[in-house]
Amino acid sequence: MAHTRLTTALLMGLLAPVLLGEEAPAAKPTTLAELHEVQTRVQQSLPLVRPALLALRTRTGAATGIVVSPEGIVLTAAHVVIDAEEKLIKQKRITTIGNDGKVVMATTLGYDTATDAAMLQLDGKRTDWPFVPLKRSKRPEPGEWCFALGHPGGHDAARGDVLRVGKVLKVTPNGIQTDCVLMGGDSGGPLFALDGELIGIHSQIWEGRDQNVHVSLIPFLRSWEALMGGEHVMDWGLGAGGWLGVQTRLSPTRQLQVAEVAPESPAARAGLRSGDDILSLDGQAMTSGHQFSDALSSRAAGDLVVIVSRNGSGQRILTIRLAKRPQVE
Repeated sequence: MAHTRLTTALLMGLLAPVLLGEEAPAAKPTTLAELHEVQTRVQQSLPLVRPALLALRTRTGAATGIVVSPEGIVLTAAHVVIDAEEKLIKQKRITTIGNDGKVVMATTLGYDTATDAAMLQLDGKRTDWPFVPLKRSKRPEPGEWCFALGHPGGHDAARGDVLRVGKVLKVTPNGIQTDCVLMGGDSGGPLFALDGELIGIHSQIWEGRDQNVHVSLIPFLRSWEALMGGEHVMDWGLGAGGWLGVQTRLSPTRQLQVAEVAPESPAARAGLRSGDDILSLDGQAMTSGHQFSDALSSRAAGDLVVIVSRNGSGQRILTIRLAKRPQVE
């Protein structure tokens, strides 16, 4: 037990956050008493949430999911269940492996590709799946401790799932940034508060330990019925913000890029096309899809935004008037 405590404490010490200016609170020294408290709370919560964890296996790789209802509803990331050509396949079949080693097939339900949220349904008529209940009350705050579960590198029967402890660094309307160390295979896995409450789903995994982004529960709860019904939510311009009409991706060089433009949208009328780089919005450099969506969410329908874009013909400055957001497809 002493060895376990020391190892955990050292791990959490290594995971002290790299602060991101105004998004994170001022650094405070972490005391040994605080680490012991964190360790105790994680040890209390872990047995309650771990049985609901699933390893996912698709044709394109490995990932993770979490069961959130006794009927076998699973939350994961949308990019986990999109094929190699970035196409959405309705009712795609996914292999899941529980912590008890049992293999069960699942079928994809709905996707929210604007926020990277997706839902699966486990096969069968069971109504007693181990699950983590969803709550609407928890809003994580920068500086709070949290822990992540997942299957880095894919399912490993001898090793099992892997726990990482860290802190919340930044909270956006639809996302959470933490310094929990994640790897390929963790995508779609759960992020928990210390009391075991589910607060996010792993979405963007970066080399820097302070740059991992998790989808919050807001997109899931906001579009629950649509996702349960198998719909593809393309909610461009999130939250209460105006609608631009683009979906984005990161290019191989990590440049924010237009992936798709909605027909008859403000972006289409302004001449944005798939493959265009998005360099800035209203003078702010854009480096991720979450950042771009968050920036749009603070602007209302009717607002003018200035976007600097680039394609093979060179750089352009576009002034675009945002419209009302579209309905779910």
